[in-house]
Amino acid sequence: MVKLFFLNNNDALMELKHGLRVMLFLLTITSPFLICGNFVHLIMHTIIAQLEKIITDYAPRLQQLDEAVFAHKPSPVKWSGKEYLGHLIDSAQNNIRRFVLVQYQDNPFVIYDQEKWVAAAGYQHYPAKDLVDLWVLINKHLAIILKNIPESDQNREVQTQDLHSIKWLAADYNKHLLHHLHQVLQLEPIPYP
Repeated sequence: MVKLFFLNNNDALMELKHGLRVMLFLLTITSPFLICGNFVHLIMHTIIAQLEKIITDYAPRLQQLDEAVFAHKPSPVKWSGKEYLGHLIDSAQNNIRRFVLVQYQDNPFVIYDQEKWVAAAGYQHYPAKDLVDLWVLINKHLAIILKNIPESDQNREVQTQDLHSIKWLAADYNKHLLHHLHQVLQLEPIPYP
């Protein structure tokens, strides 16, 4: 029988809702009794490992994309693959800001207008190689920031449209990445949220 002990039931419910796969994986590799602090640490460790695997697995595929296919816009109001990847870069930048601010501010409020960010950056005109390199580097940087967050701060919360813990945002970030990477690479769709 598996028993979980959480100090904060709201966090536990959020983790179950948004990180069920991560939790099930952890349950298969850990002892039957998990204390809250160690459980939080293991969850973050797994989220970071997943992010690093996403970078490793998807960067080569992105680098092989044909420039014309990558730049193709299905309609004037739809993003191209380049713009979707640019959106992921913007998402990384805003999440980096969240992960840093929350360590020294209480409930920082960080949102952004994704359409305006993509338009302002002009990702459609980037050389494909530069865009992929930027995506790789900013995500490696984000992974390092997550590794540097003290365990005691991993339950601190950031205000986006809703209030979320750092670890919830990190797990959600990975799902968001996979959703859009599958769009860009024309792979089997991954639902999000």
